[in-house]
Amino acid sequence: MSTTANSPQTGQVAVAMDPARRPDVLLRRRHPEGYQVSAWWMIGAFVAVSVSVVALVNMFPG
Repeated sequence: MSTTANSPQTGQVAVAMDPARRPDVLLRRRHPEGYQVSAWWMIGAFVAVSVSVVALVNMFPG
């Protein structure tokens, strides 16, 4: 009986890279091919940032 047959295999193991599970991405959603974000999200983000900047500028006089 060989001891190498029962011991686990060590070394590098090939792992399939899933781009949706990369460690540098905090929140990622999978979308179907050809999916595009609605333009209303971009318009809403622009309005929200603009309102925030105007509110912050008005808090500090002169």
